[in-house]
Amino acid sequence: MKLAVISDIHGNLEALKTVLHYLKSENITNIICLGDVVGYGPRPNECTELVKKHCLKCLMGNHDHAVLGLTEVQYFNQYAKDAVLWSRRELSHLNKAYLDNLPFIFEDTSLIFVHSSPIEPMEWHYILSEKDARQNFDSTPHQLTFIGHSHIPQVYSFKAGQCWQPQIQITPDDRFIVNVGSVGQPRDGDPRACFVIYDDDAHTLEYIRLQYDIDITAQEILDHNLPRFLAMRLYAGQ
Repeated sequence: MKLAVISDIHGNLEALKTVLHYLKSENITNIICLGDVVGYGPRPNECTELVKKHCLKCLMGNHDHAVLGLTEVQYFNQYAKDAVLWSRRELSHLNKAYLDNLPFIFEDTSLIFVHSSPIEPMEWHYILSEKDARQNFDSTPHQLTFIGHSHIPQVYSFKAGQCWQPQIQITPDDRFIVNVGSVGQPRDGDPRACFVIYDDDAHTLEYIRLQYDIDITAQEILDHNLPRFLAMRLYAGQ
């Protein structure tokens, strides 16, 4: 079985549609979203509705939490704060109710899924180093931990430390923390939508990068009077 793990859509409908079209063409219907469906981008309702329709499970992200008024926006930078407050006004009651019921962690046998980190997932910690990864390995026995949050694709091996590459063989005697990157706002210098496909038959992880029409999303950001910076950063993948 192949499982797609996506994260950090951030209201970018064009990126999300491109990813879903690709997965349909590959006959991959098992999709898990690690959260941050909204925030930054101009299409929070449409993205929430597509996630609701296509994903087996969606987790709570910090921007989803903030849009619901459950995380103080004072901890966000000004661009993120403006987008959160705008999204809060735009999001329908039905979509707010959907986001409000998202869990923080989902576990499935040897797999665990969380937006930020297994350690205190409601505190939105980042895993950005081997030290961070080691602390989180100690907190969970699962072979594969899937995370998002930083928008940067990274893989940490319990045995080998940081070991990112486009395709990784999952060996039975090792454990991995996998940051799946971001669909709607990559920050690794590559503006293409990013996500992961896990094949539990072949025991492989594969990163997929897809081009989408950034012009459409950027113009929608400007049309909704969201900060121009949020449109321009999409082109740089930062």
